[in-house]
Amino acid sequence: MTHLIKGGEENFLAMSVSNIGFLLDRLGQDCHPLQFLRELTQNSIEAVQRSGKPGEIIWDVDWVNFDFGLRKLCITDTGDGMTGDEMVKFINQLSSSVSEQSFSGNYGVGAKIAAATRNTAGVIYLSWKNGDGSMIELFRNQKTGQYGLKQFEHVDGTFAHYLPIEDTARPGIIVTHGTRVVLKGKTVIEDTMQAPEGVASPSRWISKYLNTRYFRFPEGIAIKAREGWEYPRTDKDRNYLRTISGQEKYLNDHSVSSGKVQVTDAIAHWWILKDELAITNNSGYVESSGHVAALYKDELYEHSTSRAGMSRLQQFGVTFGYRFVVIYVEPLLKGSKVLTTNTSRTSLLLSNEPLPWADWAADFREKLPQEIAALVAEKAAASTEEDHSKSIKERLKDILDIYKVSRYRPSPTGDVFIDDTQLTRGGASKNTGTTARKVGSSTGRGGGPLGNVYAVFEKTDGVPAKKTRPDVFPEVRWVSIKNGTRESGDIEDRAAKYHRDQNLLLINADFRVFIDMVSHFVNEFGGSHDIENVVREAVHTWFEQALTETVIGIQGLEGSREWSQNHIDSAISEESLTTSVMQRYHVMFAVKRELGAKLGSRKKKVS
Repeated sequence: MTHLIKGGEENFLAMSVSNIGFLLDRLGQDCHPLQFLRELTQNSIEAVQRSGKPGEIIWDVDWVNFDFGLRKLCITDTGDGMTGDEMVKFINQLSSSVSEQSFSGNYGVGAKIAAATRNTAGVIYLSWKNGDGSMIELFRNQKTGQYGLKQFEHVDGTFAHYLPIEDTARPGIIVTHGTRVVLKGKTVIEDTMQAPEGVASPSRWISKYLNTRYFRFPEGIAIKAREGWEYPRTDKDRNYLRTISGQEKYLNDHSVSSGKVQVTDAIAHWWILKDELAITNNSGYVESSGHVAALYKDELYEHSTSRAGMSRLQQFGVTFGYRFVVIYVEPLLKGSKVLTTNTSRTSLLLSNEPLPWADWAADFREKLPQEIAALVAEKAAASTEEDHSKSIKERLKDILDIYKVSRYRPSPTGDVFIDDTQLTRGGASKNTGTTARKVGSSTGRGGGPLGNVYAVFEKTDGVPAKKTRPDVFPEVRWVSIKNGTRESGDIEDRAAKYHRDQNLLLINADFRVFIDMVSHFVNEFGGSHDIENVVREAVHTWFEQALTETVIGIQGLEGSREWSQNHIDSAISEESLTTSVMQRYHVMFAVKRELGAKLGSRKKKVS
């Protein structure tokens, strides 16, 4: 920075960007592929709000281009509109915005980055104010790599960066004020009505994204999106405008119960969805199955869906029936805390830290609503089979002293003292400085940080605590798609999943190793179906013991300087638990011995 002293005042040379094109391209890489839908929709919402009147926002085909064989996506609103000069000012300057800029609101750069970098051939703005229309075009110069406005020649021979347009180009919903934005794509011939590759619900991609992005929209603003545009315009059954309402309306219309739970500096909103076909098949234009998200200013962030959603719901105590439960956590700002979004607007930062999902989950489990608890109990009942825990504990009791592991939780009224150096509630481990595994994935690739709220070792000079369980054995549940206790994608082709915060071990009865061994011994002991249940119980018992021993053994490694929290999480991941049962010799020997005692007389004779 260069300082110039003049007249007792300090002047300085402001910082500048030498290659704004590269900066935009780089920032655009951080954007979600569909973020432009949010940014342009939000701009239109704010434009309607500035008009002071109810209004419409429509995502549609640009029928003018369509009639010339070009399929271009556009958004039209009935907001306050802009003059040609205003469009040049607000669109061409990176940091300019019609609305007030803030870290928690629009930055004035969202649409320019998210839309322009994915439509380098051009983003066309057509706007009307007081009945007068003007057009500008923002594009990327292929020679220089810079973004800027096209220059137009006016009828009087002068040049300007906007062009007055005839009233015949005005969309039908715009009377005197409003704006249309046309997305040209990366080439003149690109079909921007097509969903980007890999996008969910490609036939309804605009509706799906906006409905799952927004919890609700402001009153007085009707938002619609074209579906079935590839069919003739006369086909009103398939080619029509769908109303976009946000997730709130769908959840309220399709839930059997709902409520709120106060958690740490936040409100957790929850719904139990109806058991209906839409949930099973996914209606395509909303998120219609169980999931978790953060709610802030009527928008949804950090969606955990599919496998990550199942895992996070289980962290919240919804161990069964998670397909029917939706939880949105709305942070409450207290004191000096500040809530901001990342550049891509996919995550929230609370005072520059990730959201405390582990704390929220622990609080929610402790205050689990009665309705959700009843659902979990109902669905869990289908997972019950013969209790193996008694026989397993009996077999292992003589070697438990080898592990020397128990579980404690800090408590002012505790009667023992524990080593608290391993305790974390999200974020960094006290003894290692490493970040704990993130919720939402057994491999640590999604969600927020999961901390260890328990200790496993007593210490004479530690903090007071209480033993949380009389022993170290995890609660075990066998789950299966067949009885509805497991969803496709959850523990898929994995042996088991362990929830350390609940000391809960879920074992996948559909795992091929278990199924293959059952088939093997059914065939070996006669091949009749009437012995299948006996064989299955024996196989499950011994694999359950192997997995239980693994869990207990890994807990025994905690507290070591050589084993960080990340190491422990890796050792007890779904993949590691699966590995632990891949050596099958000892299990097969034990199963064969047990079945021989029970079914020896029915064993196949060797000819």
